[in-house]
Amino acid sequence: MKKKLAMVLSFAVLMGLAGCSSSSEAETEATTAAQTTATQQTESSAEETEAAETEEAASVEAAETETAGVTGSEAEGGDAEADAQGGTLVVYYSATGNTEAVASYIAEYTDGDLFELEPVEPYTDDDLNWTDDNSRVTREHEDESLRDVELVADTVENWDSYDTVFIGYPIWWGIAAWPVDTFVEANDFTGKTVIPFCTSSSSGLGESGELLSEMAGTGEWQEGMRFRSSASEEDVQEWLDSLDL
Repeated sequence: MKKKLAMVLSFAVLMGLAGCSSSSEAETEATTAAQTTATQQTESSAEETEAAETEEAASVEAAETETAGVTGSEAEGGDAEADAQGGTLVVYYSATGNTEAVASYIAEYTDGDLFELEPVEPYTDDDLNWTDDNSRVTREHEDESLRDVELVADTVENWDSYDTVFIGYPIWWGIAAWPVDTFVEANDFTGKTVIPFCTSSSSGLGESGELLSEMAGTGEWQEGMRFRSSASEEDVQEWLDSLDL
């Protein structure tokens, strides 16, 4: 009997120890699982925080880039507006090409824009024969009412952007070829420096510039320059240098 009791007690002890072991193992496993879950949550939170910081940094960088782009555009716009001021325009009427050559030299040297005055009814070689009493220029010279020459265009785009205007023409009977008159009468030269120039085989500038100035009634007109019909680029550059533009 004692032997059986001893065996029962031993069995009970063993079962208790097994239960304790199982409970301990279960507790250990639960603790490990909790730690693993906490670690995963911590890592996930860290990753989310890092991603949020990265996204925020990218947003800030994009905003700075956009701001820089706007600033650059505004700056470019400002430069364009500044470049639009103080420009040089070279207006000319050329009957035979001599004045056109001088005008081209001036535009190239001053980085100016060219604007050719073209009569709606162009002058032919016969029209320009001043030795013929019946030629067009002779009749227009004798009858001032015929000098109102219509031009293809008598105004210039962006006229206000030019501070300096050169006006070139051949000399006809001691004055500026009258197709130029139409342009001068059609424009306001207020605030502009106007510099006349002419070409001729023998005649000088005469009062051509002064007469145009009176006709315009506005602008600061300079004395101007007369060039021979075969003026060279060096002749033109030397004159431009003397103007100290």
